[in-house]
Amino acid sequence: MARWAIAIHGGAGVDPNLPEHRQEEAKRVLARCLQVGVDALRAGAKALDVVEAVVRELETDPFFNSGRGSALTRRGTVEMESSIMDGRGRRCGAVSGVSTVKNPVSLARLVMDKSPHSYLAFDGAEEFAREQGLEVVDNSYFITEDNVGMLKLAKEANSILFDYRIPLAGLDTCSAQAGSENHNGMVMNGLPISIYAPETVGCAVVDSNGFCAAATSTGGLMNKMTGRIGDSPLIGSGTYACDLCAVSCTGEGEAIIRSTLARDVAAVMEYRGAGLQEAVDYCVKERLDEGFAGLIAVSRTGEVAYGFNCTGMFRGCATEDGFMEVGIWE
Repeated sequence: MARWAIAIHGGAGVDPNLPEHRQEEAKRVLARCLQVGVDALRAGAKALDVVEAVVRELETDPFFNSGRGSALTRRGTVEMESSIMDGRGRRCGAVSGVSTVKNPVSLARLVMDKSPHSYLAFDGAEEFAREQGLEVVDNSYFITEDNVGMLKLAKEANSILFDYRIPLAGLDTCSAQAGSENHNGMVMNGLPISIYAPETVGCAVVDSNGFCAAATSTGGLMNKMTGRIGDSPLIGSGTYACDLCAVSCTGEGEAIIRSTLARDVAAVMEYRGAGLQEAVDYCVKERLDEGFAGLIAVSRTGEVAYGFNCTGMFRGCATEDGFMEVGIWE
């Protein structure tokens, strides 16, 4: 029997001045969702079922940028995307442009299990969701007051803004920061870290049979063009799983896409014989060029690894031997 392990993330690139109460809130959400996965694995659940269940929990909580609480397009609407991959046979499913499906990761799972395709988008994805009987809601369900305020800030700054849940009372301050030099020198996607936060969510799991799976879900960029597709639904970029490992990425989507970051972790293990953490470190250091991102990964032998080249990543992990942690910084 293999040893099970699980890793989750809620986004890479965290403002070092993030208020303490917001840090604690993030940790509570991560711990609760991590426990969902741990309980399922202890009960003998399969890796694929666990990553779907955990990401559903993350999508339902408005703290992170997925499902309810997703970032808004220029038009003030939500367009979500998600992917899931089973390391057994490298089966996969992905969706983009989803606007009414309550849990996009479950739609991605159905694309994999119940359709002849690997990827559906926009009207086709929505139609398939209804055919399969998935729960759908009005687009307004996903929109929060904080995100409406953040979209206003993004439009005023005339830029794309990674959704960060900054309290509305702080918008004027953030707007001023966006127009000035970043005090700590950290910039992601052309924006000061003080108003950057991707908060994409993801989960990577190896079960007690040694099977790996991964899933990723996001609302994308605040103030993005309608129709924009990031790395999260792209197999090999934002999500990847095979017989060796499972990986979920977060950060600057365009950089992750260019580097096929998730697949590269598996490739370094496969072709160079590297261990999991060595492969993660290599890809984060060597494959992102000037981009900023992070990732979580598990191996078929029950190892857990993560890496990021920016200021922090919301994350958590647990292993069968009883180790469990939730963290943000190094």
